[in-house]
Amino acid sequence: MTATPLPSQPGRFSALMVYVLYLLSIPSFALFALVGVIWALVGRDGAGPLARSHLDDQIRIWFVAFWWAVVLTIASLFGWLLTPILIGFPILWIIGVIALIVMIWFTIKSLFGLLALLDGRPR
Repeated sequence: MTATPLPSQPGRFSALMVYVLYLLSIPSFALFALVGVIWALVGRDGAGPLARSHLDDQIRIWFVAFWWAVVLTIASLFGWLLTPILIGFPILWIIGVIALIVMIWFTIKSLFGLLALLDGRPR
C-alpha cells in the first residue's frame, strides 16, 4: 500500500500552518493564535474552496475564543474586587474553569479541523 500525495490546492498550506499555530498557542500564551488568525485573514483571499472553508472556520473559532477571553477578563476583575467579602474567590474559580473549557474547546476544534484538512474534508 503506497501513500498517495494530497493534491495541491491554493491556500492549503496556509490552512495547515494556521492549525499548527493554533495547536502551539497554549505554550505560547496565545501569541501563536494571534499570528495564526492574521495568517488566516491574509491567506483566505486566494484560497480554493476547501482551504477557504478551513480558513473561515479558523477565523470564526479564534473570534469566539477571543470574545470569551474578553468577557472572562472583565468578570475576573469583578471577582478580584469582590475578594475582600470572600464572594470573589468562588467567582474566580468558576472563571478559571470556564477559561479551561474554552482552551480545551479551542484545541479540540483545531485538532479536528487539522484532521479534516488532511483528509480533504471542508469545515
